Amino acid sequence: MSTERGSRKVRTGRVVSNKPDKTVIVAIERRVPHPVYHKIIKTTKKISVHDEKNEANINDTVKVMETRPLSKTKRWRLIEIVKRFEEA
Repeated sequence: MSTERGSRKVRTGRVVSNKPDKTVIVAIERRVPHPVYHKIIKTTKKISVHDEKNEANINDTVKVMETRPLSKTKRWRLIEIVKRFEEA
């Protein structure tokens, strides 16, 4: 399997924290079959994402792209906010 140089992973997830400066924590949820029982289960992975303008808020749906290491834990950057969270 050959992938072209420069192609980066793009994921969609939900912001679970925006406390650090210029950083948001995004939960990416995947649905995978259980290896033995074959039931579909949800797995969640939390990643640190670089948000230069501090514009994402908690519960927003965002699109992120893989990038070079920006700090010890940050390897992703914010591309766009897909859907803003509205409180009822």
